Amino acid sequence: MPPKKAAKEEKILLGRPGNNLKSGIVGLANVGKSTFFQAITKSQLGTPANYPFATIDPEEARVIVPSPRFEWLCDAYKPVSKVPANITVFDIAGLTKGASTGAGLGNAFLSHIRAVDAIYQVVRCFDDAEIIHVEGDVNPVRDLQIILDELRMKDIEFAQKYYEGVEKIAKRGGQSLEVKAKKEEMAIVEKIIKYLEDGKRVAKGDWSSKEVEVINAMLLLTAKPAIYLINLSERDYIRKKNKNLLAIKEWIDTNSPGDIIIPLSVSFEERLTQFETEEEIAEECRRVGAQSALPKIITTMRSALNLISFFTCGPDEVREWTIRKGTKAPQAAGVIHTDLMNTFILAQVTKYEDLKELGDDNAVKAAGKLMQKGKEYVVEDGDVIYFRAGAGKN
Repeated sequence: MPPKKAAKEEKILLGRPGNNLKSGIVGLANVGKSTFFQAITKSQLGTPANYPFATIDPEEARVIVPSPRFEWLCDAYKPVSKVPANITVFDIAGLTKGASTGAGLGNAFLSHIRAVDAIYQVVRCFDDAEIIHVEGDVNPVRDLQIILDELRMKDIEFAQKYYEGVEKIAKRGGQSLEVKAKKEEMAIVEKIIKYLEDGKRVAKGDWSSKEVEVINAMLLLTAKPAIYLINLSERDYIRKKNKNLLAIKEWIDTNSPGDIIIPLSVSFEERLTQFETEEEIAEECRRVGAQSALPKIITTMRSALNLISFFTCGPDEVREWTIRKGTKAPQAAGVIHTDLMNTFILAQVTKYEDLKELGDDNAVKAAGKLMQKGKEYVVEDGDVIYFRAGAGKN
């Protein structure tokens, strides 16, 4: 009798499990955050005020995810209803130096950052005498370090308080499983604090599944994925040059290796929102020789949150659903309705690429490309799925 295969440990991801994850726009005051929020959401909050605490309460908006696959499926099925995927974005008020100790409106801002799952960090690289810089001059590397230090110091505070709570239970003594577990947890928290004190972001560490569970329980600010948005003048963005770009890349390679840097011009994006049609926007982009960075910014954040899509399609509705990478078929069905998860029988799966190549459902079936998948099937990005379920309980 052959030996049983060892069960493969499933890697636990940093962050909250879920499909409705939120991203927050973070940065120092007057770096272009609120104007970027207006552009990305195409909403009008009024002209952003030119002082550090113009945005006190985080503004929230749902942003449609650009999706050529969704557009093709809508063209193919011509449904009555079309429901694209979206991500939730918050505009969080500007941080200031000393926020971790309560300077400015620091504690309120940091609690807003704690409530989101990932960060767009806007970094100012443009000069404008009419828009004051809270630190006096434009120095993006200094600004990056300020934000990192403020988030790290608050995380150290969070971790120390968490440690105290764990320590109280561990000090009860005895050999109970709870006391033993808490002693192990204390060692993990000590390791995390040391990592933060060494100047590092928790998101960049190589953590075991047990350590990730502890990190997730603490809701640490530096454990969140970050995308760095480098806000250039329109002129620099169009010509793809700025004196600070190399220094910014070097800082991120050192302090947050592997994180994504996306140059953009918030002023250019704002100007594009003034056009009434997509054709006018495309014509203006051709005229200046530059494209909007917003589609890349939105889809990159979705990837950073480990989110993927599956589709349900028919003449009534084409819909793009959002799930976390690694979700199995019954749980994906549950995103549509909990009854579908509880009474799941099987998933009929077509790969988007096969559907696009062959043209329609009948051709897919005739080619033997329609797959029947059970409860252990891990849904893949782009799957077109029809779920079969039993009768629900009354």
